[in-house]
Amino acid sequence: MSQATIIERAPGQLQLAGVLDYRTGPGLREQGARLITGCSVKRLSLDCAAVEKSSSVGLSLLLAFTRDARKSGHELSISGLPEDMRQIAQVSGLLELLPLA
Repeated sequence: MSQATIIERAPGQLQLAGVLDYRTGPGLREQGARLITGCSVKRLSLDCAAVEKSSSVGLSLLLAFTRDARKSGHELSISGLPEDMRQIAQVSGLLELLPLA
């Protein structure tokens, strides 16, 4: 069974980790939205360096988290994007939509 987490390591500092796929995506989506919209810090960072593997679900999560941040008045910066996620974003023409650090 695949496992993945999104946690707030410090105020405004989120970390996405594990295997991002159709099994872990829905839970991460809900948890990430709660963390982002409930954060009192306006500038948020999302570290993806601990992502072990990702399907297109991972890219979908990043786009949704970016949208959540904008809608709630936050600024999100994504760092540590794994190469497989970067390639999916590149092929999909979505790389420029992600707020990469």
